[in-house]
Amino acid sequence: MFEHRSEPLLSKAAFRLRLVRHAAIAVGLVFGSLGIGIIGYHGFEGLTWIDATVNAAMILGGMGPVNELRTSGGKLFAAAYALFAGLVFLVLVGVLFAPAVHRFLHRFHLENESDDTPGNSPV
Repeated sequence: MFEHRSEPLLSKAAFRLRLVRHAAIAVGLVFGSLGIGIIGYHGFEGLTWIDATVNAAMILGGMGPVNELRTSGGKLFAAAYALFAGLVFLVLVGVLFAPAVHRFLHRFHLENESDDTPGNSPV
């Protein structure tokens, strides 16, 4: 997926395409996670679809539930979904920042290798 350090740096157009692909993966992950929450709140708590959507979005966004949880299954689901949402946040940050961090490190490696050519020794 990413170029090896011995390969040249990607062009700006190819890098933008990589950013768009990673953003699409992140958006898909958000909507998939939201879907899991909606179905869980609807199934375990018997909330209407709109109330389940609001609760899932609020948990996924880090705000907390809106409706009071009444069933033990719903409370257990909410606890598991909150932990899951925290992990999703970390994965999203990784997916979104990976291309930029990789490009920075790749450019740094290329600059370092050009400094290590014979005859450029600082000693």
